[in-house]
Formats: sequence, structure tokens, C-alpha cells
Amino acid sequence: MTSDDFTVVMETVTAWAWGPLSFLTFLAFLRQHPARYVLQLLVSLGQLYGDVLYFATEARAGWSHSDPRPFYFWGYFVGLNGLWVLVPALLLADACRHLARAQRALDRPPHKAR
Repeated sequence: MTSDDFTVVMETVTAWAWGPLSFLTFLAFLRQHPARYVLQLLVSLGQLYGDVLYFATEARAGWSHSDPRPFYFWGYFVGLNGLWVLVPALLLADACRHLARAQRALDRPPHKAR
């Protein structure tokens, strides 16, 4: 296996941006901060975007940075890296659901007191 420039840059962004932002999101959930689902959406979307770019770059390069043995390729490269697509996708859907519910509540006309 070798490294490529894209992976090095993407891992640097992950370490310096998504890591601290993920911790901030965690703290926001612990404290029930109003921006917690916005942060969840941002972190999940960023992670998903990086994953799609990672897989697309590898596919375009002919999987040249991956071990060609089937167990390694399907078990490690696709299977374990696939979790980094599945989990952010589920969290992105969860954040969208919560944010849409909050927006619906704000869009409802106020009840008139009698």
C-alpha cells in the first residue's frame, strides 16, 4: 500500500477540523444546546463528502492504493470504510428529521387564546 496526496490532505482536514467539531457536537448534545442538530448535520455532511471523495478517487485511480486480495479489499477497504459512509448518512438523516420537525413547529400559526 502507498499513500496519495488526497488521502494525506483529507486526513489532515479530518484531524484539524472534523475531530474538534465532532467533540463540540458531542458537548452540544450533552448540554442540550439548540445548535446540536445543526452541528450534527455539518459534521455528518463533511464526513460523508470526504468518504465519497475518498472512494471516488480510489475508483478513478483503479484501486491502486488498495491491497488487491479479496478479503482485504471487501472486508477492510469496502466493509470497514463503508461504516464511515453508513453512520454519517444515518446521522445526517436524523439531523434533517429533527431540524424539519423544529421548522414545522415554528411554521404553525399561533393558537388564539379565548
